[in-house]
Amino acid sequence: MTKHTIDRRRFLAAGGSLAVAGLGLGTSASFAAPTAETLGWRLGCQAYSFNRFTFFEALEKNASLGLRFLEAYPGQRLSKAKPDVRLGHDMSPEDRAAVKKRLAEMHTKLVCYGVVGLSKDEKTSRKVFDFAKDMGIEVIVSEPPEDAFDTIEKLCDEYQISVAIHNHPKPSHYWNPDTVLAVCKGRGKRIGACADTGHWMRSEIKPIEAIRKLEGRIVSFHFKDLNTFGGGAHDVPWGTGQANVKEILKEVRRQGIKAPFSIEYEYNWDNSVPEIAQCVACFEKIAAELAG
Repeated sequence: MTKHTIDRRRFLAAGGSLAVAGLGLGTSASFAAPTAETLGWRLGCQAYSFNRFTFFEALEKNASLGLRFLEAYPGQRLSKAKPDVRLGHDMSPEDRAAVKKRLAEMHTKLVCYGVVGLSKDEKTSRKVFDFAKDMGIEVIVSEPPEDAFDTIEKLCDEYQISVAIHNHPKPSHYWNPDTVLAVCKGRGKRIGACADTGHWMRSEIKPIEAIRKLEGRIVSFHFKDLNTFGGGAHDVPWGTGQANVKEILKEVRRQGIKAPFSIEYEYNWDNSVPEIAQCVACFEKIAAELAG
């Protein structure tokens, strides 16, 4: 029996059975991070962690970790049965129905969708919002051009769906949190940041400093811990790298942020589940310590 197996059993056992009425997840489900949930931190994978697999396989891997939230990204193959169908806002009504059915069977809520393009063209962006509304998605993650935000804010208010600005590493447009703050200025609270802690590290930014700077504007997380800072860094199980995960979560707790946390693990692509299990266990352990 490996350490990974022991860790996974421990956090699954700790999850227990929680009532999830109002979340669209059925009557009960076993969660791997129940204490984190009490803090308003909804933990799940970004399906991109499993981009070598189909969306349905990613959903199964997510559920095997005791997680009941998921972030989808556009372009992932839907299933082995339909390898030519891609998950996203261009799916047919029939394929959307198949996704909803499988999500319900797995007691999983599709809470975020991204990184996906949005533009100032209302018809184009509305298609993404229509998809999000149909699928019950709460947060669209994007890196829109700055001239798109009048259109985006209008759609956010109309659909009651948030848009989180994602930060790919420099030289991408939003690598610096100051740029995100600038485009959010004067906008409603449905426009904010998708805080990608790992990409900040690749841009030589300390995640805790960026999170402090973005106080009041963080909508969601692509949460990572990396082995080092800089362009050659890679993901490691949370708490074993240089991100200072505990201090980050203490700051998130101080700010009172209640948000989806997507595990985007971009390493050991073919067999990342054991390492992601360690991330989940670390997250719940720190949440329990912070909850007292």
